[in-house]
Amino acid sequence: MCAYYSKIVGTGSYEPQVVVPNKYFTDYQFYKANGEKNLKEPAKIVSKLAEISGISERRYAQKHINTSDLAYLAAKDALESSGIDGESLDHIIVAHNFGDVHSKTHYTDMLPNVAAKVKQKLGIINSDCVAYDLLFGCPSWVQAVIQADYYLRSGDAKRVLVVGADIMSRVLDPHDLDSMLFGDGAGAVVLERFESEEPAGILCHKTVTDSVQGANFLYMDGSYNEEAEDRLFVKMNGRSVYKYAMEKVPATMDACLKKANVDIADLKQILIHQANEKMIRQLCKKLYSMHDRQMPETVFPLTVGKWGNSSAATVPMLLDHILKGKLEGHQIEAGDHIILSSVGGGMHANCIVYKHV
Repeated sequence: MCAYYSKIVGTGSYEPQVVVPNKYFTDYQFYKANGEKNLKEPAKIVSKLAEISGISERRYAQKHINTSDLAYLAAKDALESSGIDGESLDHIIVAHNFGDVHSKTHYTDMLPNVAAKVKQKLGIINSDCVAYDLLFGCPSWVQAVIQADYYLRSGDAKRVLVVGADIMSRVLDPHDLDSMLFGDGAGAVVLERFESEEPAGILCHKTVTDSVQGANFLYMDGSYNEEAEDRLFVKMNGRSVYKYAMEKVPATMDACLKKANVDIADLKQILIHQANEKMIRQLCKKLYSMHDRQMPETVFPLTVGKWGNSSAATVPMLLDHILKGKLEGHQIEAGDHIILSSVGGGMHANCIVYKHV
């Protein structure tokens, strides 16, 4: 019996042009959360964080470029990759967390919403193409794909463009060592409805939210340096985030695999939110240990070392580079089963099991 499924028919991404190596931070004066100066040498702090995170550099957007620009460039790339006319889109969903953050004032601009700006930049006139935003922490893009899948499976939509974009560099406290973890970027996919007698494309998904426990693990607050500029920055309780991820992400991926009836031995790639290399490795290792299996070293592709954590953009950027053969040692072919998964502020964790078509 035929049923509707969602498949990826095009991908795109945009890497900002400003490369920021770790040595950029060696002149910073870091502070502790209690407002005291961190007396450790900045070079040693940078070296230690690089060892843990695996990050050697990250990308920052140029001053004249904003989140909606990054989103547009990734969306344009995805549409060109798909070969479809943007006028045929039923929805444009842009996943982000801060909107357009102006480089001079650092004000957040979400009027009009980012998806509306992307639709305007793409020149799409069709009034029935609905453009809206989704804010859901780092898992925003994965959640937007899940939402698109509902539209497509129900028959309410035929094609949906889903973009993930964030400019983290403009919401980072230069006195907080966690600022070194983040970067900017954008990624996008075009999803299309199709009929199949056998399950294919998006097989299943799962999302969990634990706000009573974790709403304050990631939040906005003032600088650790009380004499610094009076504005809000991203703050993170790294240990709590790591503990939450270790508890929830493998369990969510495991539940999704079981729901999709996919054996872990048939899993080709796990595309997981690029927060830091150590955490990614441990999350995947725990998933395999739950199945009494040895984790293949090639199962988790990494881009965090070169791009940093670009929040909602990490998973779609990673997917685009693999599908276009830009990430050595990793490929996804027709019939392969993959996982798309993320975790972040809220706290939320989500997962999609996808059979590539």
